[in-house]
Amino acid sequence: MVIVAGILSILLILSLSYILFLQLQLRNINRQLTKRLEEKTRQPLTVELFNRDLNALVVNINRCLKEEELLRLDSSREEKAFKEVIANISHDLRTPLTAIRGYQQLLEKDHLTDKQRVRLQIAQKHAKELEGLIENFFKYSYLVTSDLKLNSQCIDLTNLVMEGLAESVVNLEVSGLRINFQDGPQIFAMVDQYMTTRIIQNLIQNCIDHSAGDIEVSVSAEDWAIISFRNPVNDKNKIDIDRVFDRFYTGDQARSRTTGLGLHIVQHLVQEMGGSAGASIENNIIEIWLRLPLC
Repeated sequence: MVIVAGILSILLILSLSYILFLQLQLRNINRQLTKRLEEKTRQPLTVELFNRDLNALVVNINRCLKEEELLRLDSSREEKAFKEVIANISHDLRTPLTAIRGYQQLLEKDHLTDKQRVRLQIAQKHAKELEGLIENFFKYSYLVTSDLKLNSQCIDLTNLVMEGLAESVVNLEVSGLRINFQDGPQIFAMVDQYMTTRIIQNLIQNCIDHSAGDIEVSVSAEDWAIISFRNPVNDKNKIDIDRVFDRFYTGDQARSRTTGLGLHIVQHLVQEMGGSAGASIENNIIEIWLRLPLC
């Protein structure tokens, strides 16, 4: 009886030791996965326990990690190729457009009938619209292909937004729009001034292109510095609020004359500065809001 008890005790000790060692191996695997995530290494996982099931698990994890890495590389190559195409297209389109605008200016100096002048003005209007679209493509290709260096500073965000609105007064008045800027305390954010200025310009232009009425703008602070642009739209059912930041999304495809890049660039720049962007729509009022790091 004593011998049996002794054997059972040994087996129990061996089982507990095996379970403990197995647990240590699982912790080691978890530690290796954490290291891969935090240090962005590509080293495969290893295990020191001769256990068929555990070894098979590690092999499958390594296979999944390898497949994910290959997919990420393919995606990165496709994104790079796409950016190069955009850059090349924007450059190729600007050259003939410059020639078109030049010949239109020459025609404008000729002796034209009233009917011919009206037709020329229509052609000039469409050429100008095309120039704006191409310029957006050019700016986008520059932003996504260049290695922008973040220069974060403590910036008076309230003042920066007010300056952007003041500079856009003429364009807003031409579009028959008014700005209601909600006064509040000055908000300071840790941002790149160039990027933030571009963001404000794009938000204002988005309102000019799509707003069906006066615009409300505010700058506030909670855990983040928050910029909010609110404006009415003609038909909220034509807007997919979950896609407004998508590249090339323009809402009403049949009527839109924009590239859909403005808000995509906004989101891209906000994320570069460690912030986030979002949108909501209620009662035909769309709100675009940004969260940026406070000083």
